[in-house]
Amino acid sequence: MTIAVRPVPPAHETRAPRPWSGPGFIEFVAIIALMMAVTAISIDNLLPAFPAIEARFAVADPNRLQLLVYVYMIGFGVAQIVYGPVSDTVGRRPVLLASLAIYVVGCGLAMAAPSFGWLLAARIIQGIGAAGGRVLSVAIVRDRFAGREMASVMSFTMMVFLIVPMIAPAIGGMMLALGSWVYVFVSMLVLAFWLTVWFSWRMPETLHPEYRRPLSPAATWAAIRLTLRTRVAIGYTTALGLLTGCIMGYVGSAQQVFDTGLYHLGPLFPLAFGLVAGAMGTATLINARVVRRLGMRMMSHSGVIAFTLVGLLQVGVGLAYNGHPPLLLFLAILALNQFLISFAMPNFNALALEPLGAIAGTASSFLGFYTTILGAFCGFLIGQAFDGTVLPVGIGYAALGGLALIVVAWTERGRLFRGGAAG
Repeated sequence: MTIAVRPVPPAHETRAPRPWSGPGFIEFVAIIALMMAVTAISIDNLLPAFPAIEARFAVADPNRLQLLVYVYMIGFGVAQIVYGPVSDTVGRRPVLLASLAIYVVGCGLAMAAPSFGWLLAARIIQGIGAAGGRVLSVAIVRDRFAGREMASVMSFTMMVFLIVPMIAPAIGGMMLALGSWVYVFVSMLVLAFWLTVWFSWRMPETLHPEYRRPLSPAATWAAIRLTLRTRVAIGYTTALGLLTGCIMGYVGSAQQVFDTGLYHLGPLFPLAFGLVAGAMGTATLINARVVRRLGMRMMSHSGVIAFTLVGLLQVGVGLAYNGHPPLLLFLAILALNQFLISFAMPNFNALALEPLGAIAGTASSFLGFYTTILGAFCGFLIGQAFDGTVLPVGIGYAALGGLALIVVAWTERGRLFRGGAAG
């Protein structure tokens, strides 16, 4: 069975023919960012609780605590393959609300966990629920915008989204101060409730009527095949997955690097983590303001090249100090790399979806699944290689950045910095 896919029209034609009755630009970006923030806070505010969870469940190997991040990402990645096709049939609103209900169930199971294995299972369910926000946030943006305008919206969204990691560990620390790691999951429930109320009240259905698709395995597979045959889509998604692996490797090992395993910052761990996240937020704001003028390819290609070079510097500094460089030097280089990666990731995401507007839900779903699974696998390799030094993170950044650059060069047939009017 094949499906006919209408060519992507200009940005102004991708919007619904009826007048837009939803929130204004700033509120729209804020709601989309909150949808994505559920994912971030569900990872980052749990990091300070690792020692308490280790003690509660007598976890023998500290590296096993990283599984709380990676199993969440597995559930998060696998579920994305479902949300997109379903939302292309029934619409974005009901699917997001259903995913939030699953997320709440995962939070409740985590709070009642009698064992570490139970907690891991609850984290998988949380990831399955949070995946709806990731898929539908991108699909809703693509429903409304295209080209550089879409890239600008995604960058503003990512800027707000990246503020969350700056404060999430501090929120987790505050919850711990109330007496138990269980309260960390209470903060997740509060965020999910807030999103449910705000989205239900203010965001109308954004799926264009003529883009509704039958829910059938054949139609879904046809859309996936179209995505796989689109060189720009699969190439930039692969590069995005590799860079996501860098982020996941860092996040998975951050608590050990900054707190229990290397620098022993204790209560200052959220501050160090927030400073690095702040570099990402700053770069994303710059990208949102500049991408309309320079284009997505110029910004992202420059970013991934510089990221790879600084990754090599990171390895060199690590080797020079036997894997334990001075904290301020390590933070400066790490923050610079997080700054540079933020010029690539939002633009890679927008470039991948640009030619797939007619199947935005399914495309976002499949590409999100692929990106997350690839990123979780690469991040797991980096995190599990933690040996009490900063070298695994540095080597991971340099290697994955170099691979991402190679993939981008293949995608563009060796012609970097060039592209169409939108890029």
